[in-house]
Amino acid sequence: MGKTHYTKPSLTFQQQLQQLIDRGMTFENPKKALHILESVSYYRISGYWYPFLADKQKHVFKPGAQFETAFQLYCFDRELRSLIISELEKIEVAVRAKMIYVLSQKFGGFWFEDLSLFRNPQKFQTQLAVKLKEEYDRSDEEFIRAFRLKYSDPLPPSWMIMEIISFGTLSKLFSQLKPSREKREIAHYFGLADAVFENWLHSIVYLRNICAHHSRLWNRTLSIKPQILQSPRKLWLKNTNVKSDRTYYVLCMIKYLLQTVNPKSRFAFKLKSLFLKYPNVDSNAMGFAENWEQESLWKFEDTQPF
Repeated sequence: MGKTHYTKPSLTFQQQLQQLIDRGMTFENPKKALHILESVSYYRISGYWYPFLADKQKHVFKPGAQFETAFQLYCFDRELRSLIISELEKIEVAVRAKMIYVLSQKFGGFWFEDLSLFRNPQKFQTQLAVKLKEEYDRSDEEFIRAFRLKYSDPLPPSWMIMEIISFGTLSKLFSQLKPSREKREIAHYFGLADAVFENWLHSIVYLRNICAHHSRLWNRTLSIKPQILQSPRKLWLKNTNVKSDRTYYVLCMIKYLLQTVNPKSRFAFKLKSLFLKYPNVDSNAMGFAENWEQESLWKFEDTQPF
């Protein structure tokens, strides 16, 4: 089928509301719905009423489809992303700290300048080294400004530079390292083989970007799938018949890593509380396994957070 030009006009908020009514959606409070369309936007929230469409080509809703139900899904997703971002911050900081310590202890503070440590020295030099310099030049952190004033080195040592680079750059830095005892040590600290850890870091960066850009997550099929964990060194799932491209699997990844990063985390409690707050959310659409709360991974949790 050939492509065509996009010709749909921009609609006023009142026209948007009427269009939904004409397509069969019902409203408990049309005035509040109008405010939501204005403050959230029609297109953003449309991803949450998509499951209620009987005809997805003509955008006709199933009988009983309610705007407020779609908005509740939006609110659930927003709180889920906030919860994930909070936990990913702890994981990211821990990864930075471990990489800095292990590699600096073995190779010195400027280990990232030793091209022999990387799989493809030329690629590192033309891509990652350039990225490190760009992020260093862009930083306005006080400790970076102080370094520039005092030292002539083109870049600061790893315990400085790795605190200002993006998580994406950090992930690529680990990926570019040659297989080594140090790379394995970093991964094993988090209970993973180095290849799996490398893959999970890539997946976590993708997940973090979804959350940071406020994109829909709850029923999303993930484009970047994390590797299935075959040989867990810590508590993991007994039911391994779960899809790794669904939200449930990445939540399990977070819970697994938190056993190292924050053993007293209340992540499981917070997640279960979120489902209690939004009882209409279909966990099956997120890839959750039946009786997931009974998994050892999700049952075990200390009561006092750090």
